[in-house]
Amino acid sequence: MAKGQNIGYIRVSSIDQNTDRQLDGVELDKVFTDKCSGKDTDRPQLQLLIDFVREGDTVFVHSMDRLARNLDDLRKLVNTLTTKGVIIKFMKENLVFTGEASPMSTLLLSVMGAFAEFERALIRERQKEGIAIAKKAGKYGNRGKRLTQEQIQELKQMATERYKKIDIARKFGISRDSVYRYLRS
Repeated sequence: MAKGQNIGYIRVSSIDQNTDRQLDGVELDKVFTDKCSGKDTDRPQLQLLIDFVREGDTVFVHSMDRLARNLDDLRKLVNTLTTKGVIIKFMKENLVFTGEASPMSTLLLSVMGAFAEFERALIRERQKEGIAIAKKAGKYGNRGKRLTQEQIQELKQMATERYKKIDIARKFGISRDSVYRYLRS
């Protein structure tokens, strides 16, 4: 097998997340970066990477959950890449897949992928519980406090009497932006 290029694949869930730490210190010839959810494999840079890689290339990924969120997708992607003669290295798990169909590599991929999927499910469950608790406490959602018609009239009266908007906001327990929204309505 010919010595190929070192290719990096980086995925973060949102545009404002930092990609620097994922493959820090790994010497790469080319990097493909997706800034989107990993819920499926329909990601633009991932598809470009699959089309780009050739036999002898090595794909470096920070961790299994950066490549795929579920075991089925992980197996398919690893199989797709290794069938092309590409080596895959998962840095966090310290695992390398070459396409050699050894029982041990199949087991490791399945077990580690299942752990990654399980960990993701636990995170989502804790997230749902936290949201439920926040909703119960009235602290979830982008809707601020609603004012009654009487309070809106009082707010508008205070504004005409030239009270500072921040003072009006404090009195009613709303944001200054909400004060302006009520004044425009």
